[in-house]
Amino acid sequence: MPMRLGTPLPSLEGVTAWWNSDGPPQLATGKVTLVHFWAVSCHICHETMADVVAIKDKYAPHGLQVVALHMPRYAEDTQEERVRQDIETYGITQPVGLDHLRKVADRFENEYVPAFFVFGSDGLLKFRAAGDKGFQKVEPKIREALGLPAEG
Repeated sequence: MPMRLGTPLPSLEGVTAWWNSDGPPQLATGKVTLVHFWAVSCHICHETMADVVAIKDKYAPHGLQVVALHMPRYAEDTQEERVRQDIETYGITQPVGLDHLRKVADRFENEYVPAFFVFGSDGLLKFRAAGDKGFQKVEPKIREALGLPAEG
């Protein structure tokens, strides 16, 4: 059963390595948080990654914090060099956790990549979606959680 709306942001404990961060990111309370699950073998993840990075850059000044969690789908996805190459190729600058044991994914009750979880400034889940169709709804939900007017 998927995580219910209103659920508090789960712990990120269990990540085996962090990239773009010295250990687990210090997520500020009182800020909107986007948690994004992806995998190196996922073509939809690759197709949406530039947009995820653009959303992070666009809304960071408004208080958005973003964490990416690499969740392997296949054994070969656990090759850290492949993850590092994707981080470089797609210009991923947010903290990236390797959830290769799926401990965080289990806490999020998530089995999909890409998957997106938006937590409000109160730390509670406001929205969740998966896939490219779900991703289309992420930015409006982030704007709503940040208290920004809907775009155009």
